[in-house]
Amino acid sequence: MANRSVAMGLALAFVAMTALCCAPGAAELPRLDHPARSDGSLKLLVVGDWGRKGTHNQSRVADQMGRVGEKLDIDFVISTGDNFYKNGLKGVRDQAFEESFVDIYTAQSSQKPWYSVLGNHDYRGNALAQLSPVLRKIDDRFICMRSFIVNAELVDFFFVDTTPFQLEYWTHPGKHRYDWRGVAPRGNYLANLLKDLDVAMKKSTARWKIVVGHHTMRSVSEHRDTEELLELLLPVLKDNGVDFYINGHDHCLEHISSRDSPLQYFTSGGGSKAWRGVFHPNKDKLRFFYDGQGFMSLQLNQDQAHFIFYDVFGNILYRWSSRHPQSSTYLDEE
Repeated sequence: MANRSVAMGLALAFVAMTALCCAPGAAELPRLDHPARSDGSLKLLVVGDWGRKGTHNQSRVADQMGRVGEKLDIDFVISTGDNFYKNGLKGVRDQAFEESFVDIYTAQSSQKPWYSVLGNHDYRGNALAQLSPVLRKIDDRFICMRSFIVNAELVDFFFVDTTPFQLEYWTHPGKHRYDWRGVAPRGNYLANLLKDLDVAMKKSTARWKIVVGHHTMRSVSEHRDTEELLELLLPVLKDNGVDFYINGHDHCLEHISSRDSPLQYFTSGGGSKAWRGVFHPNKDKLRFFYDGQGFMSLQLNQDQAHFIFYDVFGNILYRWSSRHPQSSTYLDEE
């Protein structure tokens, strides 16, 4: 265990140094434009860890997402990854795409763009299949890339491919096989990604900056904090004044506030299988934790962000609002 900890430290130090000094191949992240409403606001849902062909209450969560989505008149949906269990898609013709996505999220309000990142389970299959335009010909809602930006005028969403950060997936994959095509070698990939992200954030003029990834940065559930993200990604977020980090991976709903920065962490990974029965406190401030299925809504305008967590029955579990730091009045309210 000691040797593995030393190896982890050396690997993280190498990647961090490379990111700062040696990333000549870096390029701009793909950018998609999603206009805000005429009043400058935005409404969306966030769900993660869902693709189980309707089982483990996936269909029930989808139904409630449809109801809430209709009530809010949402603009789009964010998927925080692990889109298809247990081992991603086999290819672009895998029926799991229809059985876990097309045939499940059928509500009229869910017929909006789904901006998605890959999770670790997605990498265990044919990761390139989810990135293929072939899937968009089957259902044009599904928009999945490794790392990209969605600009919605008042907010920039930075979608980050977090699976390659996890060193254990490379060094101790166990029985699993990960599709590292287009990613290996890890050091160069992460160095370029971190540089691209930093450049894009510094260029951003959006009022809000939100990062979306699959893996937890701070969590009190089964997967706990992700050391590699804290070492490599978190400094970029802090340096660029990111407001919120949104993730899945842990099959729960939670809100954690940083104690050393204004950054807020939101986990929305309750799209299907949940109830892990695990709780591990960390050093930051836990505001809310629900070890069950559900999803999250986010409503944004120029001055305020309003988050709501819902359970599998559509009941509101938790609300939290915050005013933008540059607003004339500050609000931090549950």
